[in-house]
Amino acid sequence: MRLKNLYDAVDALAPFALSREYCETYNFHDNSGVILDCGGEITGVLCSLDLSVRAVEAAQQAGANAVVTHHPAIFNPISCLREGEPLTLCAKSGISVISAHLNLDSAQDGIDEELMLGLGGSAGKLMHPLSDGGYGRVYPVHEEALSAFVARVKARFSTERVIVYGDRPVRKVASFCGAGMDESSVAFALAEGADTFVSSDGKHHLIAQLVGQGMNVVLLTHYAAENYGFIRFADNLKQKIKGTPVTVFTDERLL
Repeated sequence: MRLKNLYDAVDALAPFALSREYCETYNFHDNSGVILDCGGEITGVLCSLDLSVRAVEAAQQAGANAVVTHHPAIFNPISCLREGEPLTLCAKSGISVISAHLNLDSAQDGIDEELMLGLGGSAGKLMHPLSDGGYGRVYPVHEEALSAFVARVKARFSTERVIVYGDRPVRKVASFCGAGMDESSVAFALAEGADTFVSSDGKHHLIAQLVGQGMNVVLLTHYAAENYGFIRFADNLKQKIKGTPVTVFTDERLL
């Protein structure tokens, strides 16, 4: 299998065109696609949410010469690469890198949809709809006390690091994978009558705004909120490239 075949397999699950559409429609920036092409035959693939030194070491140990990440290994223009950095280690080891970011967030069965499903929702109203999929969702869930909802979230997303504000029963959830708390998502959640806001990396003034409006706020770690759906993507990728070993790396320190 060549890198182009791996790219096509990722594209079939999370079309890279969705990233371009998202950026053009909603004025975002992304850098999804092939980040590093070392050439040669792909003999093994490692899937990791981030391209970290630990992920590169795991790829080396697994005999993988390609890594598929969610967060782009290069996001903004860089002026140099230094000894010991993950991408330099990949280049020296002949490990190619593909990143699937906004396309994997937004795709059907992608990370944002999986976050909703993990929280107990389905068929949510989209904040940012695309031609196929989208980002940010509001949806009803089975009513339960906030404490019960949080306990279920911790178990489902394999994390104890959850910050919680509020005391209302949970009936209608607004969720946004990754660093999804901003002015537009807060406005969307309030306009749609959500009683519980779930995301990561929350800023104080936005948390205060939601709490002031009487809404529950549940903040998972960025890693836990996205790795849940990323693992399912990796499982689907295994089925797409049968015959080529696929390893999943999870950094337990970040859950």
